[in-house]
Amino acid sequence: MHIIDRARAFVQSLEELITRSAWQWRRCPHCGSTHTWRWSTYSRHPWFLEGRQVVEVQRHFCLECRRTYSEQSAYLVPGSWYARGVHRYAVDQWLHGRSSLRRAAEQTRSLLGKQERYLQWRPWAPAPPVEALCHLSASTVHRWLDGAGRVAQRGVEGQLAGVVSTEVAGTDGLWARLRGGAQRVVLAVVDSVTGVIWPPAVVDSEDNERAWRRMWERAAQAGLMLSRMRAVTSDGNAVLIAHLKRALSWVQLQRCVWHVWRTLGGQLSASLAACGLEGEAVRDARREVVALLHGVVDATSYEQAEAALEKLRTHPVGQPLARGLNQQLDRLLVYQMRYCQGISRVGPEWMWRDLRLRVSRGRNHGSEQRLERAALVWAVYHNFTPAQWRSERKRRYRYPGRSPLEVAGASLERVSYLDALEV
Repeated sequence: MHIIDRARAFVQSLEELITRSAWQWRRCPHCGSTHTWRWSTYSRHPWFLEGRQVVEVQRHFCLECRRTYSEQSAYLVPGSWYARGVHRYAVDQWLHGRSSLRRAAEQTRSLLGKQERYLQWRPWAPAPPVEALCHLSASTVHRWLDGAGRVAQRGVEGQLAGVVSTEVAGTDGLWARLRGGAQRVVLAVVDSVTGVIWPPAVVDSEDNERAWRRMWERAAQAGLMLSRMRAVTSDGNAVLIAHLKRALSWVQLQRCVWHVWRTLGGQLSASLAACGLEGEAVRDARREVVALLHGVVDATSYEQAEAALEKLRTHPVGQPLARGLNQQLDRLLVYQMRYCQGISRVGPEWMWRDLRLRVSRGRNHGSEQRLERAALVWAVYHNFTPAQWRSERKRRYRYPGRSPLEVAGASLERVSYLDALEV
């Protein structure tokens, strides 16, 4: 399980820096010699979550290779004005806090400099002097996010190797508008049972087979075994259906019932208008046809669906609806097959809800490459983050308190997505 191994290795490297002794720092990292001298110090003034601090950094001079080196700290990021905790806090604000880049920077800036919104939280606190203000910008937070995305991009190969797949999945795409009016689509595959999202891919359009092929290739690169796939839930994209027939002919396709009902709603309105019904007759006919449609779409067996479809054919308003349902009846009842047990009847529209809030339709990322890196970061975050324990009034969680990776049988052992992204 490469992504968890990388997270553990990163945490271990930080722990080694924290516990490293003064004698160990005497060993030159360039040549390995211990024949070194202390070579003065220099001061750094990084921002911590508690505010700006002065940190003295010890330098060393190696008498063997005649080179200098500085002691490193797990709390500091080389070349950054902000400590590692600030990097992690800002990235977490964008991902877990579902905030925009501007608001994430403002929230972090207010906490660090005791300014702006901090003065609204604590109106009795004195305003800091101008020279002590923090100037963290949204572009800096974006650069940190993009750096995490580059780490995720380099680690796509075998990222989820060894993760247990239930062999039933859902797939969907999210349109994003980039700067300059360009449009791209984020395509992803999600396990229907565990909720593990395989690394997404950004393509020009979902109306060509090359795009869907790239999505499956990206998932296979991350560790998904396509030869064992049994069924996929989709909104019924014609190009995806053609690609499955050609390249993954053994995979069954389950039509998303949400999209089916959306289509049936428009067809039902058109059929009622064509019949010339008015007033109470329209409401009665609609009520009758909807009951017949439920009998077909929600049937518990193929025989029951056929019987309900026959009743729908005999209804004056339901004849055109029956013709459309008859063409896709097999794909509506795939979830009833024992071979496809566990497949969801609804496409994974839910996985785009959180991402849509963050990418701002892609405009904040500007380019296709940055959009893909942001989607990869979000997928890693989702796989590591547990669902909340408490249920909501209209929402229940299938695996409360457990992340998708844990549901798939992985042991995280207190590592987080921030460790996996080496933030």
